[in-house]
Formats: sequence, C-alpha cells, structure tokens
Amino acid sequence: MNFSLTQCSAIITGASSGLGAEFARQLAPTAKSLLLVARREEALNEVKAELLAKHKNLQVHLCVADVATDEGRARIIECVDVFDLKPNMLINNAGIGDYGSFASADPAKLRGQIDLNVTALVLLTHAVLPRLVAPAGILNVSSLAGNVPMPDLAVYGASKAFVTSFSEALRVELMEKNIVVSALCPGPTPTNFGKNSRRADGSDTNRSGQELLRITPDEVVHAGLDALVSNRACVFPGLGVSIAAPIFRIMPRFLMRWLLVRRYRKQQPSAT
Repeated sequence: MNFSLTQCSAIITGASSGLGAEFARQLAPTAKSLLLVARREEALNEVKAELLAKHKNLQVHLCVADVATDEGRARIIECVDVFDLKPNMLINNAGIGDYGSFASADPAKLRGQIDLNVTALVLLTHAVLPRLVAPAGILNVSSLAGNVPMPDLAVYGASKAFVTSFSEALRVELMEKNIVVSALCPGPTPTNFGKNSRRADGSDTNRSGQELLRITPDEVVHAGLDALVSNRACVFPGLGVSIAAPIFRIMPRFLMRWLLVRRYRKQQPSAT
C-alpha cells in the first residue's frame, strides 16, 4: 500500500464539529479537496471559512445531508458527481450514543443509533466505493466501547463492535484493490458526543476511570490518519486506551461479566 495524504480528496461525515471538523483541519494543509458532510449548514460554513482563511488553494465543498437517511446518502453521491470529485478517502465519522438503560430508552433513539452508526456507514461506504480512486483509504471511526459490553450504553457499544468487525473484513476484501481500511477506536474524547448522548432527564453513564483514557480530539485524529498512511488495521489512540484494549480482548468472559455487574450495581440507587 502506498496511500498518502498529499493531494488527497476526502469525504468526511459529521464534519460540522468535533472529530469531523478536526479531521478537516488536519487534512487541510496537504489535501487537494474536502467534501464536508453534516446536517447543520451554518456550522459547516463556519468550518469552511476557518479552513479557507488558512489554506487559500484548498477546495472545500459542503454537502448538507443526513447520512442516516437514504435521501441523505443519495445527496452525498450527487455532490460527489456534481462537484466532479475524484475521492480517494472516505472518513466515516458521524455517530451518536444514548446514555441510560436500554429498557427506558426512546425507541426512536435506539433506531437512530443503528441507522447512523451501522446502516449509514455500511451503505455510504458501498455507494462511495465505485468512485474511490486507488490508492485510497477508508477510515471508520469506531470506539474502545466496541471491545466490551457497555451497560447503559448497550446499543452504542454493540454498534461500534460491528464497525470494528466490518472494517477488519472489508480491509481484507479491498487489499488487492490498493484500498486500505482502518478502524479508529478512541476512548473518551472531549467533544459534543457526551452532551448529545444525555437524555432529557439528564441521564448519564458511569464515568469513573475515564480520566485515565481521555485524550484530545487532535490526538485522536492524528492517530487515525497515521493508521491509514502506515496501513494499520485498527488503532487505539492514547496510552491508556492502547493498554485497555488488549486487556479487554484477552480477559476471560466470566471475569469481564463479574466486573461489569459489580460496576453496574455500584451506580444503581439503593432500594428503600
């Protein structure tokens, strides 16, 4: 593989803030063109203005679309064709979580996580593949949460387990086509994800121990882009996460279950 970020043409979902906007910032110095995808047009315009203020020759195209819908994905492909882009990079960054028990969850929020974290990622990748110009790269933003069952974040964790597994399989299929596929699996990262995942009643998840795993968005993005360039299948950015991930993988399931039950019971209100 000889994939390079120099003069790349990238499609970035969830590009209006957080990791998506940071991907755009870090690609901007060397990229030829960026297609920024998100639902919020005003926020996308702010990111575009920021990028062009520093990189006058960069081509920045905006696509206002909800990637979780068939119409939104069709709009992205339409933008690729209308702007006559020749993309060689797809960054599937858009995602959503939901803090709180599965039983008390809003069914619409449950479906929303699957629609965005799983269905959108798979179908957009399938639609973009014929338009990727090799050597190319696909970076799927997964999570450390995909390595362990996550009570009070059950669907999110399961969706990210899917993303990691899907990325590993797709990597093998596309290897001979000179397309590298990598999964980026960060731990807790200070973005709007936590705020957006809270429920209306303020429900949150157990955050004990997260300070040992937390790193900044710029570190996460740097690790993800480096994974593509260095042809790494899966990357766990940060010292804490890089240690935790293999421990979760080799830990006996009975021990993991015991630890999860113990942790979960600690956060439950005492019976009166």
